[in-house]
Amino acid sequence: MVRLEAVSRGFGKRDNRVNALDEVTVEFPEAAFTAVMGPSGSGKSTLLQCAAGIDRVDSGEVTLAGSKLAGLSEAALTKLRRRHVGFVFQTFNLIPSLTARQNVALPLMLAGKKPKRKDVDSALDRLGLGERKQHRPGELSGGQQQRVAIARALLTRPKVLFADEPTGALDSKSSRQVMERLRELVDNDGQTIIMVTHDPVAASVADQIVFLADGKIAGWLESPTPELAAERITKLEKSW
Repeated sequence: MVRLEAVSRGFGKRDNRVNALDEVTVEFPEAAFTAVMGPSGSGKSTLLQCAAGIDRVDSGEVTLAGSKLAGLSEAALTKLRRRHVGFVFQTFNLIPSLTARQNVALPLMLAGKKPKRKDVDSALDRLGLGERKQHRPGELSGGQQQRVAIARALLTRPKVLFADEPTGALDSKSSRQVMERLRELVDNDGQTIIMVTHDPVAASVADQIVFLADGKIAGWLESPTPELAAERITKLEKSW
């Protein structure tokens, strides 16, 4: 579903340049849940942004849902993202004065489209929020707010859902609920999810973990457990 081939991305100039990604080659399979872990500053968020077409790479090739991103205009990239990509952040980015239903519909409305209410309600129902559609963010728990944000990202039925620390602002109970819903999206709907996280428990819900260190791939872990994920990330942090 997503492939990065020899991708490099740096920031700064000359002596102050930092290579966030250094010739990274990695594939993310369709209908699978992949977590990305690594020490702070290892390039995780940059990897996510480049894979989603939000950030341009310096060299290498990114292929997203069968389309090569190199050479696409900003307008073409925007169209591709709207059609194929959903993005969830650590901060929920909900409008306090709007209901859950209105928050989910808002991005499409801003894009000049009129979403169907049944599609909005279906997205909320899939995240277990059928009874909360008319509630505003202040009337919802943190976990419920994050699930509204996920429903918003899923409204266009994207081929890939990217999540950047989606449980970082949640307590353990809310985090577990969010991760259970994401797992269900993969198992029941065949959703492809790529998630950056620092939490070994959250990462263990994924089918696999790809580890980054110093902008390079530092290994994989299939069928992870919290203990194995924590052990691997601790070793990376000590050696980094």
